[in-house]
Amino acid sequence: MKLTATPIKNRAAKNAGFTLAEVLAALLFLAIVVPAAVEVMRLASLAGEVASRKSEAARVADRVLSESIVTTNWISAQSGTITEGTLDFRWSLSHQTWPQDPLAQMELLTAEVKFSAQGKDYAVKMSTLAAPQTPAATANTGAQF
Repeated sequence: MKLTATPIKNRAAKNAGFTLAEVLAALLFLAIVVPAAVEVMRLASLAGEVASRKSEAARVADRVLSESIVTTNWISAQSGTITEGTLDFRWSLSHQTWPQDPLAQMELLTAEVKFSAQGKDYAVKMSTLAAPQTPAATANTGAQF
């Protein structure tokens, strides 16, 4: 019985695989790309959280301004905290004579709402104009037809 070696018909099948240089290059590429991708995801998460909280803070500022105008409770500076769910929003209300037209006798009310997101402090300011509070305006509360 005679054994004969059959030649390999496809040399590519014999040389299949990656060289050490190719594997190291791929690992180096991953070492650069993965941390950059994680940082991008962290920044996107922070931006989403800040945008959501800014929206909620704007609603709080609008509520504070509306309540202050309705109750005419804005003669002195005020502040407080509003809790919505698990989030705390610190607000302050200030007023000054409207600087654009002092003769109009309008007051500029400003509500500032502060909050924190992922360890950083942020603030939202909202302003509106209101007619000044006078004793004659507050004494006449009856409806006129």
